Amino acid sequence: MPTGRLTMRRIRDVLRLKFAQGLSERAIASSLGLGKGSVGTYLRRARDAGLGWPLPEGLDDDSLELLLFPNASDVADPDRPVPDWAVIDQELRKRGVTRMLLWQEYRAQHPHGFGYTWFCTHFDAWKGRVRPSMRQTHVGGEKVFVDFSGDTIEIVDPATGEVKAAKLFVAAMGASSYTYALAVASEGLEDWIAAHVGMFAYLGGVPKVVVPDNLKSAVIKPDRYDPGLNRTYAEMAGYYGTAILPARVRKPKDKAKVEVAVQVAQRWLLARLRNRRFFSLAELNTAIRPLLDELNMRVMRDYGASRADLFATLDRPNLQPLPADPYVFARWKRARVAPDYHIEVDRCWYSVPFNLIRQDVDARVTHATVEIFHRGKRVASHLRDPGRRSHVTAAEHMPSAHRRYAEWSATRILNSAAKLGPSVAAFCDIVMQDRPHPEQGFRTCLGVLSLAKSFEPRRIDAACRRAVAIKARSVASIRSILKTGLDQAFLEPDPEELPLQHRNIRGQNYYH
Repeated sequence: MPTGRLTMRRIRDVLRLKFAQGLSERAIASSLGLGKGSVGTYLRRARDAGLGWPLPEGLDDDSLELLLFPNASDVADPDRPVPDWAVIDQELRKRGVTRMLLWQEYRAQHPHGFGYTWFCTHFDAWKGRVRPSMRQTHVGGEKVFVDFSGDTIEIVDPATGEVKAAKLFVAAMGASSYTYALAVASEGLEDWIAAHVGMFAYLGGVPKVVVPDNLKSAVIKPDRYDPGLNRTYAEMAGYYGTAILPARVRKPKDKAKVEVAVQVAQRWLLARLRNRRFFSLAELNTAIRPLLDELNMRVMRDYGASRADLFATLDRPNLQPLPADPYVFARWKRARVAPDYHIEVDRCWYSVPFNLIRQDVDARVTHATVEIFHRGKRVASHLRDPGRRSHVTAAEHMPSAHRRYAEWSATRILNSAAKLGPSVAAFCDIVMQDRPHPEQGFRTCLGVLSLAKSFEPRRIDAACRRAVAIKARSVASIRSILKTGLDQAFLEPDPEELPLQHRNIRGQNYYH
């Protein structure tokens, strides 16, 4: 009697022992109690179906049986042709396209074609044979997956000979697997943002979602349900009108598309450049670009089309337009306003409105500007000072008293002092010259000028003359001289109080 067909469990054992353990057909037959001919038949059917070990994930017994033992309906029939599953898979990636719609279109062309259940079952079986990177269904233009390659490439500093490892940024579109790669100096935030800006420019548009890993430049607080994004990264996403959807921690299947793209980039790009020496990132990226274009133009065996072809038909028509200008990298910093209404950014101090003293503000720092925000509202903007330990102060941020003080200069102080008397001008000039910087004496001079509110100018001038004589240099000394009347001895006589001068009047000297 003919031997009955083995169960799918026993057939899985045959495939495992052959492809995983490497046993011979005779050894497999002996181990499982089967005939050698039966083992050879099952292995031949597995090879014809393109199966190996391990079997594709999700391939159940019914699908495995369809692959190993196709029924009569799989025989070519002009009235009942088998659909081109690669085309079906591409069409399903388009927005709004369903299996039911594709089956209805198939039956419209072939009224005697197969039923819907057969259609879905055989399509699932076909998907079980293709590589894992093709199993996920991605809508065109919806997602781009991004990551860094674990392998690096060396760059030699031509001046010092120092060798540094450059990182390779890799991105892959979900529907077409269209790939982008760029060498950067590090995985830091500025290089991470620059790589995204270059990626959007290369794609010529913006996908709806970006799926990164949980590196620090992207996610500052990993969480399955509410990840905390880096503020600069989130701002860049808002500028381009896309969303950031980080993969779950330790869930590489969430970004399987880019995991495969990274492996392909390592083999197709880095391996081909391994024997070349590069002296700059620009030189390295110039060498990467033609290899990248060649990779995207290469026909993929499972699809019968290149990544570039699939990108042009699936992804490109559904991308959002690019903004007029590329995003400019900006770093955010949290700061508290000091009592002098300034905040510190890279060892420089920038002013904010004085009514925000001791308030927390956010500084947005680019290579050219420093913008300061309080509760989401911009309250100050300055050109960035390239120096160190300098102050950048806007007059409108100062209190009125400070603003008046800031408007004084050495010349203006001396001119104002001269109006009170020559000794006042002389005293102010000496005070400013005695200090390392004239500005350090402004406060003392302004204090002397303010005494005009309480004392006559001639008394202030006399007090300054006495202060110069005794080498006093403070406002307190001038005020003390005035209050104690010590200025009287230095007063110039009032012309109205001078004795009458006449040749007939002898005067006091005559009696001496």
